[in-house]
Amino acid sequence: MTLLSLPYGHFWRLCAQIWLWFLLLLFPHNIKSTLSASNYLIGLGSYDITGPAADVNMMGYANMEQIASGLHFRLRARAFIVAEPQGKRVVFVNLDACMASQLVTVKVLERLKARYGDLYNEQNVAISGIHTHAGPGGYLQYIVYIVTSLGFVRQSFDVIVDGIEKSIIQAHENLRPGSIFVNKGELLDAGANRSPSAYLNNPAGERSKYKYDVDKEMTLLKFVDDVWGPVGSFNWFATHGTSMSRTNALISGDNKGAAARFMEDWYEQNVFPKGVESSEEDGIAGVELNGIPRRVSSIIPNLHKNHDELKALAASFQSSHGRPATRFLSVASRVRGSLRKADRPMFVSAFCQSNCGDVSPNVLGAFCIDTGLPCDFNHSTCGGKNELCYGRGPGYPDEFESTRIIGDRQFRKAVDLFNKASEQLTGKVDYRHTYLDFSKLEVSIPKQGGGQEVVKTCPAAMGFAFAAGTTDGPGAFDFKQGDDQGNPFWRLVRNLLKTPDKVQVDCQHPKPVLLDTGEMKEPYDWAPSILPIQILRIGQLVILSVPGEFTTMSGRRLRDAVKEVLISGGIRGNIHVVIAGLTNTYSQYVTTFEEYQVQRYEGASTLYGPHTLSAYIQEFKKLAEALVGGQDVKPGPQPPDLLDKQISLLTPVVMDATPPGVNFGDVRADVSINSTFRKGDMVTVTFWSACPRNDLMTEGTFALVEILKDKDTWVPVYDDDDFCLRFKWSRPAKLSTRSLATIEWRIPEMAISGVYRISHFGASKSLFGSINHFTGSSRAFVVL
Repeated sequence: MTLLSLPYGHFWRLCAQIWLWFLLLLFPHNIKSTLSASNYLIGLGSYDITGPAADVNMMGYANMEQIASGLHFRLRARAFIVAEPQGKRVVFVNLDACMASQLVTVKVLERLKARYGDLYNEQNVAISGIHTHAGPGGYLQYIVYIVTSLGFVRQSFDVIVDGIEKSIIQAHENLRPGSIFVNKGELLDAGANRSPSAYLNNPAGERSKYKYDVDKEMTLLKFVDDVWGPVGSFNWFATHGTSMSRTNALISGDNKGAAARFMEDWYEQNVFPKGVESSEEDGIAGVELNGIPRRVSSIIPNLHKNHDELKALAASFQSSHGRPATRFLSVASRVRGSLRKADRPMFVSAFCQSNCGDVSPNVLGAFCIDTGLPCDFNHSTCGGKNELCYGRGPGYPDEFESTRIIGDRQFRKAVDLFNKASEQLTGKVDYRHTYLDFSKLEVSIPKQGGGQEVVKTCPAAMGFAFAAGTTDGPGAFDFKQGDDQGNPFWRLVRNLLKTPDKVQVDCQHPKPVLLDTGEMKEPYDWAPSILPIQILRIGQLVILSVPGEFTTMSGRRLRDAVKEVLISGGIRGNIHVVIAGLTNTYSQYVTTFEEYQVQRYEGASTLYGPHTLSAYIQEFKKLAEALVGGQDVKPGPQPPDLLDKQISLLTPVVMDATPPGVNFGDVRADVSINSTFRKGDMVTVTFWSACPRNDLMTEGTFALVEILKDKDTWVPVYDDDDFCLRFKWSRPAKLSTRSLATIEWRIPEMAISGVYRISHFGASKSLFGSINHFTGSSRAFVVL
């Protein structure tokens, strides 16, 4: 019997079976995920948001001397979209930035409306910051958050808005059928409580329910495309972005940005190119972790030349003079894109922030820099001075190493959770959002002796202990944490700005008011009063978007309260509730009522008074009730758009210049002739350069390490988005038109032997305002 002699139905059934087996052979590593029922459309995106790497004050420490002067590695906006095929959708954006900004959120939503209509709006879009303290400031709209950056910095603002929009566009255009898996696990050594005396003021019975004084749990989502398999992961874990110190001048994503770099490189290099092995236990892709990835070994093979041959080859390449270039050359020289398969989605991994208010990555503890002894427990002082008390990271005294270690620990835990993720999210996609005026909320709280009483929140104000800073970044003068009195001198200084009235003083008690920011309105608002709160639901996962930094116990109370509402409202199964901190806008800290009484830094920075947390819990419970009951909520009062009122005192770039006879891009300090380096060595080259504010090199690079291939072809292997490469920019004098770019390359252990050179890309500004791009390269050297 031939195929053609089969009955008609049997013939086509046999053809269908053959076609099915052919598809399975084409996609062997995706069999299990393809055959599982995908219940969502998923899409991920990522885009460069690195701001001006010169002249702009860093956001976070409020240290006016911390001015950006180069790059540790680039900052990114990473987004995911989850949609029901015929239903609702949610967008979550994670920023390598200190925090979200109300003004940024407003302008992003305006752009999305112009592009997509009502598809994406304030209800279903959440924009969250990782809380790095090493990113350029000036992108928020309230005065108290931009005073150290000399006001509003349009360049910082624009690059973040552009990057968020582009990351969402990417995610939207990548929407495809897929599944989401969730996993949780403890990470014990990436965070420590920096205000333990405040934590101990919480009720003993409450503290006894928890093993640790900070949250150790990481919650991870694994996104699996029906065709391509895993395409990304987002996780939430609480630890501050303060591994980089208050004196660091290089733009950096700190420990969470580093973890994201490590995981994205790990997947692109070590997983997809080698194929993914299926895990019989969990039915999805599982892979082994083999150290922090480095890129060069994936690009070209080892040259296998002896030392003398390499030195002779290197000697034939001298440094090139600076020469004109195009903007495209910097983009084209990027390394990351060369590792990716052009026909598959980019793997996106985000390490998001949670209730990190009192959690420090400086896990060795806080010590006095003069004596080496532990700081005072209650006030974090040394001999009465807060300026001498600093927390120590695991790489102490090297802050770059501390950043790497804390990033590595988060990365490794995320990979473990990623490989073992087996619980699939199923169920509705939904959301609720409202705006609230936190300056005058009425809150019902339990009354001593039984019953309820109504209290109020207060207009925003910061206490004296706010100016003391934290052990991650101490303040100045004679302020100290735990100060519930204040002092006459600083009260006098305060009164020159705004004297709080008795109502405000009583409302904020026991906080002594240093800055009455909520009632300061000139030249425009100093602090926010109208704040957004938001719940996003994806099946059994619920994300609480909060516009501030909740302390450990505050976050626990909020999560528990919302979870109780969800369960009583009929949501069954294993409900996962995560807090996404610093989301949609920024309003500083939220402590428990008991922690507020101690007036450590976090309590002094809880703007709306002692009942702030109770207000959040009350209002989030209302959102949760509306979510499970299918009810709408009122949008609430709209926050102000203060873009037209912004003031900027930052001096613009007037022009760039070089010494006579020198071109932009010329090498000023090169490696020695016939230089040989080994893995672990530092290679340093300095170029005559121009101000990085002339061109942010978005999705491009200022610095590049290249390796020689086939005796005449230079191949990019590391760029300024790599942890091992640092771009440092400086002027010989403060107002000089001349500037220098120093590129430092710490040779990774995984680098292969060969002939290398270092190149620099930049853009200069003429007196007449034209921007001219340039490039230059060092002489060649050998790495063994």
